[in-house]
Amino acid sequence: MNSEPMIKLGGRQVGANQPTYIIAEIGVNHNGSVDLAHRLIDAAKEAGADAVKFQTFRTEDLILQGTGKAAYQTETTGAGSQYEMLKGLELPFEAFKELKEHCITVDIDFMSTAFDPLSLDFVASLSPTCLKWPSGEITNLPLLRQAAKTKLPVLLSTGMGSIKEIATAVEQLPNNDIVILQCVSNYPARLEDQNLRVLPALQAAFGCPVGFSDHTIGPYAALAARSLGMSVLEKHFTLDQGLPGPDHRASIEPKDFRHMVDILRKLELGLGDGIKRAVVDEQQIKSVARKSLVYRHDLAPGHILTEEDLCAKRPGTGVSPDKIDLIVGLPLTRAVRSNTLLELADVR
Repeated sequence: MNSEPMIKLGGRQVGANQPTYIIAEIGVNHNGSVDLAHRLIDAAKEAGADAVKFQTFRTEDLILQGTGKAAYQTETTGAGSQYEMLKGLELPFEAFKELKEHCITVDIDFMSTAFDPLSLDFVASLSPTCLKWPSGEITNLPLLRQAAKTKLPVLLSTGMGSIKEIATAVEQLPNNDIVILQCVSNYPARLEDQNLRVLPALQAAFGCPVGFSDHTIGPYAALAARSLGMSVLEKHFTLDQGLPGPDHRASIEPKDFRHMVDILRKLELGLGDGIKRAVVDEQQIKSVARKSLVYRHDLAPGHILTEEDLCAKRPGTGVSPDKIDLIVGLPLTRAVRSNTLLELADVR
């Protein structure tokens, strides 16, 4: 387990053997309100997040006017175009400078997903902890090549992606430390679609830490992912799932986020380092739960011991039964009584 790949995020080591790096994805759950964005930062810090993540974009550079909405967006925000919806959720660049300063003040890492070249240049200028790469841009080679020039770590979401597309994206980032995030691009996503067993496969294929961008409801998928090597967790975060907007319904509220973090931290205590060994607290149990070699019968000096002369009984303070092959065939040096522990001095 010591050979597990690791990178640095926010001044700490991130890998499968380290505490999970937990991102509260605020995304556009500020609903276009800078004040709400600030409140979400404070709530994420209080809920135990290591980082918050926003989305930075210029709507006119991201999407053509008249582009339709995804089904979940229509369900959550009604009729109209995706362009109109996103325009109402866009924050000006200046707002992100404020948000970054707020993160510094409360000691939580800042990052923001950029969806277009101008936004990517701006986000990089803020010296974020890393670049969080959205699943929808995994085939955007020009934007990936721009990201490579920043040399910032990249958290690469892989929703809708194939192994070949992931490999091509990784090839564009030769100067960047990478964490590959398993992701299912649905909001909310079904638990049965998560395919979490792909996490160790991705780590083996690409030789980098892996994580999980979790769009499911509840903590269950995240807990399972932790046991499969997840080193980074991203989960949509909101103050109220009932707020208007495309992503609140698939997000987690502060109280439940805190509960998820607490469970994850307890789970991590039990994961260990993967090396099988007895622990200190087992030693007293070992002496009473294991068995020792015991004489079945009274036996005279010089008797050649056979397997039928011996049995195994508790406690485990004598000669272990796994030494029986070394004992059988040896003569007794003295008389012994039935139901007494065999001692090494009894044989020669």
